[in-house]
Amino acid sequence: MSSNLAKELREGTKKAHTMAENTGFIACFLKGTVEPTSYRKLVANFYFVYSAMEEEMMKHQQHPVLGQLYFPELNRKATLEEDLTYYFGQNWREQVAPSEAAQAYVDRIHTISEQAPELLIAHLYTRYMGDLSGGQILKKIAQNAMNLSDGQGTAFYEFEQIPDEKVFKQIYRARLDEVPVDEATVARIVEEANDAFGLNMVMFKELEGNLIKAVGIQLFNLLTRRNRRGGTELATAE
Repeated sequence: MSSNLAKELREGTKKAHTMAENTGFIACFLKGTVEPTSYRKLVANFYFVYSAMEEEMMKHQQHPVLGQLYFPELNRKATLEEDLTYYFGQNWREQVAPSEAAQAYVDRIHTISEQAPELLIAHLYTRYMGDLSGGQILKKIAQNAMNLSDGQGTAFYEFEQIPDEKVFKQIYRARLDEVPVDEATVARIVEEANDAFGLNMVMFKELEGNLIKAVGIQLFNLLTRRNRRGGTELATAE
């Protein structure tokens, strides 16, 4: 019996999705304004978030619910390590640490993994489906904004083990609908997904200071004046 989890997640997070795209950092990014210092801090934060998420998924790959969504080809930790090497050099591990918001995000992932593992689905959906949906567009924006050559600093957006991202997303959504969860659990997963969007938004908000310093408050206000609907996503699922 289908749980309709994929549809419930999509419908239940639309507002949060739009709110995430309207954060200053993302609004500027989507309009082609990417401040390098802020961006590399985001890459560092993502490294800690994805490391936590993928560590917990490794633990739960035999879980009756989570196991059905264990797709190692989605893992981003190695690609983020590659990007961090580009932005910070070989000794990047000595230079990066999670921000306050990123640490709160990491802590939440570890907590629910221990207390209610099925809620990790919310975080998988929010991050990976967003990455697959907007990755190539975001890669091009980053390349153009920071004058990056192809393959430099954008490994995060490359899913080399997934030849057809559209087909994979269809498979993933079908698998979401097959997980053995009741209506109450579906509601809790959707609630957690909205919380995941919130954690992403706080993380983006932290990055706005450097961005404003770089582009000036007037340009920042101009870029973020109009709310967006739709578009692609740096931190949100399709």
